[in-house]
Amino acid sequence: MSVMGIRTASYPVTGYPVKRAGKNVSSGDTGFMEAVAEKAGQPETGYDEKAFASVGANAPKEVKKAWMEAAKETGVNGLGMNGRNGMLTHISQMMVQRLNKVMKGTGGENDILGSTVQSAIRATEQALYDLDHPLVPEGLKSIEVQRQQMKERMFYQSFLDKLGALVNEGFAGKDIL
Repeated sequence: MSVMGIRTASYPVTGYPVKRAGKNVSSGDTGFMEAVAEKAGQPETGYDEKAFASVGANAPKEVKKAWMEAAKETGVNGLGMNGRNGMLTHISQMMVQRLNKVMKGTGGENDILGSTVQSAIRATEQALYDLDHPLVPEGLKSIEVQRQQMKERMFYQSFLDKLGALVNEGFAGKDIL
């Protein structure tokens, strides 16, 4: 075999089978097209957990449970991640807190909620305060961003309610992992 006059080693071409995008009936493997069709019918459910992991790396499991319940109840999470595809809908207040920690060099960027229920309450109250007292006038934000921020506020309120219930149950200040 040669390519433009350069001799190449003569390796057999038959050793490389071509796979099809269909289903391999003998092994039961699902092909590419079937996998795409199956994924299209099912929404991804791990985005709320991914959002929590990016702000609550050291938070107790009770805080995570409260986060997940609030996300399920409101249909959004505190990081502004879309539940269908994981894309950010807007820059959330917890995202701003995360970026502030990075810029100041204080603590881990994935540790906004802290390691106690009380620290999670403080971070969420700060996010609500920042939503209520924006640095940018409301008129400069698009209608869609304002709509997403209303949903974000609903999430924070629900999350605070669930964290408050934990405080009433006696989990406040404990390092529960």
